[in-house]
Amino acid sequence: MTKTLHYRNPVLSGFYPDPSAIRVGEDYYLVTSTFEYFPGVPIFHSKDLVNWKQIGHVLHSESQVQLLNRKSSQGIYAPVLRYHDGLFYMITTDVYGIGNFFVTATDPAGPWSDPILIPHGGIDPSLFFDDDGKVYVSVQSGFAETSHVIQYEINPKTGEALTEPVVVFEGDEGPWVEGPHLYKINGVYYMMTASGGTGPEHREIIGRSDNPYGPFELLEHPILTHNGLKDHPIQYTGHAELIDDTDGNWWVMFLGVRLRNEQGSVLGRETFLAPVTWVDGWPMVDNNEGHVGLQMQVTVPSSSTSEQIIKQQEEPKQLITAFSSEAPLSLDWIYSRVLPAADAVSLSAHEGYLTLVGNANTLHDGQNTVYVCRRQLHHAMRVETTLAYEPVQDGEEAGIAARLSDNNYFAIGLVQQNGKLSVQATLMRNAGAEHTLATIDATAFSGNGGIKLAIQATEEEYSLSYSLDGESWIQLAAAPASDISPNSGTTFTGVTVGMYAHGTKEQASAPARFAVFKYEAL
Repeated sequence: MTKTLHYRNPVLSGFYPDPSAIRVGEDYYLVTSTFEYFPGVPIFHSKDLVNWKQIGHVLHSESQVQLLNRKSSQGIYAPVLRYHDGLFYMITTDVYGIGNFFVTATDPAGPWSDPILIPHGGIDPSLFFDDDGKVYVSVQSGFAETSHVIQYEINPKTGEALTEPVVVFEGDEGPWVEGPHLYKINGVYYMMTASGGTGPEHREIIGRSDNPYGPFELLEHPILTHNGLKDHPIQYTGHAELIDDTDGNWWVMFLGVRLRNEQGSVLGRETFLAPVTWVDGWPMVDNNEGHVGLQMQVTVPSSSTSEQIIKQQEEPKQLITAFSSEAPLSLDWIYSRVLPAADAVSLSAHEGYLTLVGNANTLHDGQNTVYVCRRQLHHAMRVETTLAYEPVQDGEEAGIAARLSDNNYFAIGLVQQNGKLSVQATLMRNAGAEHTLATIDATAFSGNGGIKLAIQATEEEYSLSYSLDGESWIQLAAAPASDISPNSGTTFTGVTVGMYAHGTKEQASAPARFAVFKYEAL
């Protein structure tokens, strides 16, 4: 019999790059990169590869990772998830931090262990457990055009290297041979990597051998790329993971971008799913044929006694967060670099509100900025909240933001300037000084119980608005979406949207109280 999967790509919308997935029995698990955001490495569960539910974060404690001094797009790169002998492993790189390490757990929802360091390699380490008991680390080494893959054996309990690293794969002469995965399928070892950089020339390549150290016979063309399909809606495809289902069919999870402007897409790199076809012992996906689309219907053999039809659940059009001391924030809420102190982010200080107390750091400063956010999931969307805020010192500010990085964001909020309260819309673009798009005096309505703030996005621009009654909205400013779209060569995240507060350099900060936060797809 057969099973037919009806699903849309991406299967994870928004900033969920570098997917790594495994199957354990009838359950599938998936992790993605998080860079400077905390908690790090979301982990998802699925029963069918198309419907995914987040069950936790792998890096949930500051004893595991310290991101305070990481710049935007530094931090946690390309996690790889593996399972062996009752234990889950997640291996990754803390760029400009502790380097390459892995953590373990008996339950994928956590808790996960503190880091176990490994000694060699650049970025993107991967684990492979061979059937003879040996455990291999395959990891990128070199820079750009000199990138290659080195490999060595480790003790999986201590991370100690048991052999010296050797070069095993040099790719297809393209730059950034990275994201290596070693597999053993039907007695054959496969080395699969990305190549070409995570932009227009991105591709997935593969080699095979009868030995885990190679030499690997390189397939003469990519198994996955859209770099020759300039009008295809999915671009920059690569950084892939092979996974088999319960019926023995093969699939691939990979990243891609739905381009919207010359800079890329505000959603960043997202997670896509496609079937794998085996041709002469090679796994083939889409070498510029255009097989992988936004709407997919895939029929494959099934062990079921009747035909199965698996459909992806509809994406919710609204995500409404009503703040309460009786319910913690859901797992899709994250922070910039660190978990703020309890007195900086509170659900109990004022019942029915999320209360933020800022510090000396602004959205531009990085460090332990008080910014509570979630990923933007749609190109056309709107976020809205009500802010009750009475700052007393010049420089105090609170509001909502659409943030790509410390150097690229839009924000609208209340700010104290020259002893007066104002509604202000700001833009930070390309590491320049923060630019005030517009400002109006707000003294006349500072004590009326709060002001409503909204950020609305289309494919072309963001608009920043406010309202005193929730009915009549006044657009304060608008700016092109390209101002906060990630350039594939320099920024590896996508846009997040959320609430922020900051005080003065003297740490003075009045509490900012946010009522219901609503995210709506348009």
